[in-house]
Amino acid sequence: MTYLEDKLIVLGVSGGISAYRSCELARLLAADGARVQAVLTEAACELVGPLTFQALTGRPAACGRAGAGAAGGMPHIDLGREADAVVVAPATANTLARLACGMADNLLCAVVLASECPVILAPAMNTRMWRNHATRENTARLVKRKRFVQVGPASGSLACGEDGPGRMEEPPVILAALRRALGPGDLAGRRLLVTAGPTREPLDPVRYLSNRSSGKTGYALAAAAWRRGAEVTLVTGPVGLAPPAGVRVVAVETAAQMAAAVTGRLEASDALVMAAAVADFRPKRAAKAKIKKAEGTPAVELVATRDILAAVARKRHGCVVVGFAAETGDPLPAARDKLARKKLDLVVANDVSRPDAGFDRDTNKVILVDARGAEELDTLPKDQVAERILDRLAGLLSSSG
Repeated sequence: MTYLEDKLIVLGVSGGISAYRSCELARLLAADGARVQAVLTEAACELVGPLTFQALTGRPAACGRAGAGAAGGMPHIDLGREADAVVVAPATANTLARLACGMADNLLCAVVLASECPVILAPAMNTRMWRNHATRENTARLVKRKRFVQVGPASGSLACGEDGPGRMEEPPVILAALRRALGPGDLAGRRLLVTAGPTREPLDPVRYLSNRSSGKTGYALAAAAWRRGAEVTLVTGPVGLAPPAGVRVVAVETAAQMAAAVTGRLEASDALVMAAAVADFRPKRAAKAKIKKAEGTPAVELVATRDILAAVARKRHGCVVVGFAAETGDPLPAARDKLARKKLDLVVANDVSRPDAGFDRDTNKVILVDARGAEELDTLPKDQVAERILDRLAGLLSSSG
């Protein structure tokens, strides 16, 4: 799914060693559907060739003070007027200082000064320079102007050999911040609690009972909700997925741990999206040592785990609650039962035995069930399914006040 389709993004590259990493950012922007216009400072041109950005974006890069390589007219005014967003990556200490003072002595600064769109700043410099009071003050001045968004810097090993804050944030994280800045904002100010993945119930120190949930739907929901402006907490079981940018992640393992994490955060949440595949049963007793094969086949007594959604129904305090019903066969009867019995606002139901909707797939085919009826969606990538669920959730939040 492309989020920046036909958006004009000015990619400003200033003269830091991280300029080479902006090439990957240019590629990601173009792959997301954006029209990308690279604007390089004179110092950046000495580090990365303009032809590299032209090859990645399909547009000649504008360089230096007057914008050599740009089409005619007045490049700084034209780009400032037409840009949907400006991304400055890397944003060096020098560029941050110039932007904070409103200077326009190179094309990049002039474009920012002539624009009214969101500006994403990805600082990158030596740790000592980043920690300098002047740099921090300049950055703070920019962020106070609401259209400027700071992303990073990250900490790690720097080109100078030092270790600490100053690395340019990873290009996918910068892309996520841009998507949020240009997103619909229909969940702005909302606090969402999302669960994802399986739980593991220990049998002994090396074995556990679990399920095949990959967590992809829950992670897609968390990422999409953050893009749409929400403050998101993701309570996740063990999965092999990278944490979504901007999302607060709480890692748990057992159903009991997930229940505690959810109920402890419920009162502060406007909505709970319970996408996790929580184990229904656990071994009554977990062996303290590994069960040996030589001891014979063990008899494992199972007991029910805590029903998180049932507990939520009793203490939701106006929180909108979305449940999931993963079934084998027609999921609609079970979804309607769960909606009524657990007093949910919306149930997302699917048949996991389908080849296009089972566990660990990149697509899903779901039915959205609420008090008004059922809506069956086409088979869609999970990120698009997440958007459709959030469309419905945004409506529920709006109607609930």
